[in-house]
Amino acid sequence: MQGATGRAGASIDGDRAVTERVMVEARAVSKHFGGGDQIVKALDAVSVGIREGEFFTLLGPSGCGKTTLLRLIAGFEHPTGGAILLDGADISGLPPYKRPVNTVFQSYALFPHLTVAQNIGFGLQMLGRSKSEIAATVDEMLRMVRMEAMRDRQTAQLSGGQQQRVALARALAPRPKVLLLDEPLSALDLKLRKEMQVELKRLQHETGITFVFVTHDQGEALAMSDRIAVMSEGRILQVGSPHEIYEHPADHFVASFIGETNFLTAAVDGIEAGQVRLRLGGALETVARLPDGMTPGATVTVVVRPEHLRIAAAGAEQGLAATISDVVYLGTDTHYHLRLADGDELFARVQNRPEGGDGWQVGDAVAAIFPPSAVRVLRG
Repeated sequence: MQGATGRAGASIDGDRAVTERVMVEARAVSKHFGGGDQIVKALDAVSVGIREGEFFTLLGPSGCGKTTLLRLIAGFEHPTGGAILLDGADISGLPPYKRPVNTVFQSYALFPHLTVAQNIGFGLQMLGRSKSEIAATVDEMLRMVRMEAMRDRQTAQLSGGQQQRVALARALAPRPKVLLLDEPLSALDLKLRKEMQVELKRLQHETGITFVFVTHDQGEALAMSDRIAVMSEGRILQVGSPHEIYEHPADHFVASFIGETNFLTAAVDGIEAGQVRLRLGGALETVARLPDGMTPGATVTVVVRPEHLRIAAAGAEQGLAATISDVVYLGTDTHYHLRLADGDELFARVQNRPEGGDGWQVGDAVAAIFPPSAVRVLRG
């Protein structure tokens, strides 16, 4: 994990620099609730570094500890053990109002008796900013969230998406070093949620502020994040870019939680020059990625994403014999469920074409083909 907080360099994402400087760091952070036999370990010695200027997502199922970690960064909870650092300084004991951090919650908590502009300026008033600075900042925030025409409206007159923009503008107005977002899109419908994903990413690019985003929705995480931390049972299992997390999952949980995945059992037939040769359903596949500690004869789990699977006529070379058990048409693509001779099941996603589909039907005998480069190996 990252430890140093000096500027060691920068990588460019579009027109925005994400530096190597660590803005937020958790060092062996634990958080326990209750006591005795009833103790709950919400976080178990979590360590992670979040870089300056990046969109970082904490992703996992309910109860995995992601919101607890966010609350520790915000100061709403204090760690049982370990430390929270912000820009190199230990803030573990500081109250929320002394941290240069703002939070946007699932419930936007806007003041219904105030206008849009007054809501945005409220926090600045509490900080004792001058009237001229408040007016200039409110104007800037309204332009940023594209709400200039609604500055004098009551928040009750706004849609859910508009209310969220006001909440974001209010949180960004004091120019915090870090913005924390606790599942802020969960109350929106699907279409608006996707629109707001684009807006959130745009705002983060424009401001350059470090965003720490909490979600259980892997689609949101893949669409918006510079890096993702996948969490389960109070621990971080893997940290990486969306591409790394999706294409090179560290273990079975990550592979199953991120996207849709096929899992097959295979035996290691041999290891040559850093490559693993597998025996899978009677066919041999070569896999370039060699997990540590792999030995011939070991049983492993093979991961193949459904979009990498191709269906061919029965008897095709290097294919696994299968029977189509179900066909689901979804407009943009068709999902084929396949049953192998040994009872294992596979799922293929085939993009639909204007000229029509492949014509496969339930009961057809086929061959499931995937290139060696699509295969990922996990330890049994």
